Amino acid sequence: MSRLHLLNEIATIVKMSSVDIDEVKLQTYLDDLLSNYYIEEKTNEMHQEDSEDYLKLYLNSIRLENYSNETITSYKYVLRAFIDFVEKPIIQVTTADIRKFLGTFSELKASTVNTKLIILRSFFKWLVVEDFLLRNPTLKIKMPKQPKRLREGLSIEELEIVRESCENARERALIEFFYSTGCRLSEIRNLNLEDINWQDMSTRVIGKGNKERKVYLSYKALFFLKKYLKTRDDDCPALFATVRRPFRRLTNRGIQYQVDKIEQRADINKKLTPHVLRHTFAMLGMESGMEIADLQHLLGHENPATTTQVYAPVSEGRKREAFRKFHVI
Repeated sequence: MSRLHLLNEIATIVKMSSVDIDEVKLQTYLDDLLSNYYIEEKTNEMHQEDSEDYLKLYLNSIRLENYSNETITSYKYVLRAFIDFVEKPIIQVTTADIRKFLGTFSELKASTVNTKLIILRSFFKWLVVEDFLLRNPTLKIKMPKQPKRLREGLSIEELEIVRESCENARERALIEFFYSTGCRLSEIRNLNLEDINWQDMSTRVIGKGNKERKVYLSYKALFFLKKYLKTRDDDCPALFATVRRPFRRLTNRGIQYQVDKIEQRADINKKLTPHVLRHTFAMLGMESGMEIADLQHLLGHENPATTTQVYAPVSEGRKREAFRKFHVI
């Protein structure tokens, strides 16, 4: 960038902020000021380094806000992909650049594209708050519409088929633990043996946003968990561990693999995942009369609207019973 070009750009910015200004005096002042500096245009490599610096600062910021490691990793992956895609300084990114980036994922589900947009919105909002940017280029972009589908859990009959399809103590303990607590996959993966309160029939898990909550074990879940633990002779502190040496904590993928094997045996014509078991806990709880506020706390939803929007509409049985109960005349 030439010195004259820089002068003109600065002058334009100043004039935008004030209409009552003497342009000749402004040009003279800026010319005198900049004569004390050597001005060199940044290379693409330098711009890339700046973008990486912004990214590192942002990731450190959300780490201090107790975002989970999984969330931070996900944010880093999306933002680095975006930086590589635009190939320009972050401070020069436009709304059109973001639309082009999101457009490359048009074949993916709307929910996936929404997640990427949410991450970009958070990043650019932070840049504005920290005074690195004057405006947030994501604000004009609307979230892609998602088809409204009811969250599908297992019926009581399907749950019993899944239970009967378990071939060992660990599989049954996993199914009962998921169904009893309504926990997320990562929450169960991180649990240790010492986290179980056997007297209180409960445990504390660390959910999204590094927030702790208390969940409860049914008698059946407690029975099968004890039965599973009696089969172990390892010194691994994890609640659910591998069966071969070296004994170690089951990973997310390891737990999902166990659930996949149960699904293949059950043959219930419905996808079986840890999240489906979480939905099952919520749906059957609602069918049994659980209050939506209680369900919110057990599921670890920070926003009550999340629980209401997802689970309040699903219970056709409750609507039918409510009609029969109150429509008596």
